[in-house]
Amino acid sequence: MFRAGARPPEPDSPPRAAAAEALPPGGSVLDVGCGGGAAALALVPPAGELTGVDPSAELLEAFAADAAAAGVAHSEVCGSWPAVAGQVPPADVVVCAHVAYNVADIEPFLVALGDHARRRVVLELTTRHPLCATAPLWRRFWGIERPSGPTADDLIAVLGELGVDAEVARGSRPSRRDRTDPAQVAMVRRQLCLPAEREPEVAVALAGLPDQPVETVAAWWDPARPD
Repeated sequence: MFRAGARPPEPDSPPRAAAAEALPPGGSVLDVGCGGGAAALALVPPAGELTGVDPSAELLEAFAADAAAAGVAHSEVCGSWPAVAGQVPPADVVVCAHVAYNVADIEPFLVALGDHARRRVVLELTTRHPLCATAPLWRRFWGIERPSGPTADDLIAVLGELGVDAEVARGSRPSRRDRTDPAQVAMVRRQLCLPAEREPEVAVALAGLPDQPVETVAAWWDPARPD
């Protein structure tokens, strides 16, 4: 589900446009929490060198395979950000797509992104935490009311506290979730902390959720550098 091919590039999307604007021809991109590399590979060209950081060795293999297929120079670092930041060289542009909600301590994470960007940092995330969409399922199976956040506005507020005046663009796209895909159903079932035998019930409940567009936010900034 996290391969680059599962997320077709959107040439005119705000995060890609913001990153491409700051990239020189043949420039370098660091993709933090890269998964299969969709965010970085969408920048080839103009990018000529990619570095992927991810805690999953399996996903880094997919990143490397897709980068090689695209004919672009690439390197991979396995580990969690910012713990492995010292092993990663700076890049012209740092991208981080749909990772922020998984970060427990967001401030050092963001600071390390800025420290590794020569020209620009570009973040992409959904307006609300993706699991907010499963609130009706938690209500149905457990009788539990789930939180309605965190939100992208919370992240933008943290950037402001760090002295970062980020540019922000909001948009939407059709949902990419195939509710009939067994892998998607199994993932949601695990998220709901239900045993495997409940999977048919989860499939029915998942199919009954309204098919709504995904609201997204892109935030980017050019890190200040000493003269």
